Amino acid sequence: MSETAEDGKTIAIISYITLIGWIIALVMHQSNKTSLGAFHIRQMLGLMLFSLAISIVGQITGLALVLWVLNLGLLVLWVLGLVGAIQGEEKEVPLVGSLFQDWFKGVA
Repeated sequence: MSETAEDGKTIAIISYITLIGWIIALVMHQSNKTSLGAFHIRQMLGLMLFSLAISIVGQITGLALVLWVLNLGLLVLWVLGLVGAIQGEEKEVPLVGSLFQDWFKGVA
């Protein structure tokens, strides 16, 4: 794997390590842009925003069980995204990954 491909893989993996990791990945990506890094930065941005939306809805409605199930599903999507990053592949997370790529195409 070339250094650029390895850098893209590193950025992709770091983007899945909480908000701080995502910010670090975004900054790293600005100096060494790769399609793999950009792809996973967009995927994780979507996952984080969904998590935020679930939290806000949970605070407003108090639907704990439903939101717990949604958070569990979000965790599964996060793991699938991280596995794709570790494998160096541009695998969209199921159901919403293609939407994230469209919605956030201006990011990264």
